[in-house]
Amino acid sequence: MLILAAIPLGNPGDASENLKRAITDAKYIAAEDSRKLSRLCSDLGIVYAAKVISFFEGNEIERLSELIAILESGNDLLVVTDAGMPGISDPGYRLARAAVEKNIEIKVLPGPSAVTTALLLSGLPSDRFCFEGFPPRTSGARITTFTKLAQEERTMIFFEAPHRLLESLTDAKSIFGADRKGAICREMTKTYEEVIRGTLEELEQWASTNEILGEITIVFHGYDSSTRTYTTQDLIALVLKEESAGISRKDAITEVARASGVAKREVFDAMVSHKSADRLEP
Repeated sequence: MLILAAIPLGNPGDASENLKRAITDAKYIAAEDSRKLSRLCSDLGIVYAAKVISFFEGNEIERLSELIAILESGNDLLVVTDAGMPGISDPGYRLARAAVEKNIEIKVLPGPSAVTTALLLSGLPSDRFCFEGFPPRTSGARITTFTKLAQEERTMIFFEAPHRLLESLTDAKSIFGADRKGAICREMTKTYEEVIRGTLEELEQWASTNEILGEITIVFHGYDSSTRTYTTQDLIALVLKEESAGISRKDAITEVARASGVAKREVFDAMVSHKSADRLEP
């Protein structure tokens, strides 16, 4: 059985009894950092006799065959990362996929996750959200990523390195707008946990005037579709898109009005102007 176990983000007290038992009973443990595993066990007052296999981003692919061989030999394999849940911006996904392909049973020991912890700490809408991992390291690539998410209506969650936080906030502000709400969650569950909430303008100002240390998770409010404005050309393009899918013009106008929140008469007038323009063309 492949056992994917959530590790405390910082406070050892968050470790479950199932996790403690799994570590002490394990014969094989794939760990992102053996030193951090040893430190956690010391904090928890437990000991382990398992063979610990290094399993981190740099060697994840080359370790797969070895780890699958352990599972196929009839042994359980416990997978732990430095903190949080395996597979969430950490090794684990490829191994789980390989296990599925080999019909090997998978078990998850639930527990702490920086994604959901930051979401709740942020105070932003939590009914619908998406996790986007780490933003790209370069400004150009970050702006491209944020631009693709400019009209994402779900709350967005990112991890970020402390030394790139200010640059990421500056790029996010340029795309999402200075008034977009957000939160910086730092060192969650640890002694110096800190949450800064405000507009992107305010978050950028905070990041520019404070020393940034520790583990960082950023949360952005999603796009408010009620604030979007539509030009005549926008409405025409939307209706034509509906028509291209085989919908009648009358029904297309009704659907665009419903989806955009624009009055049906305004959408109709846009199509009248489009039809008139077609007639005027030589």
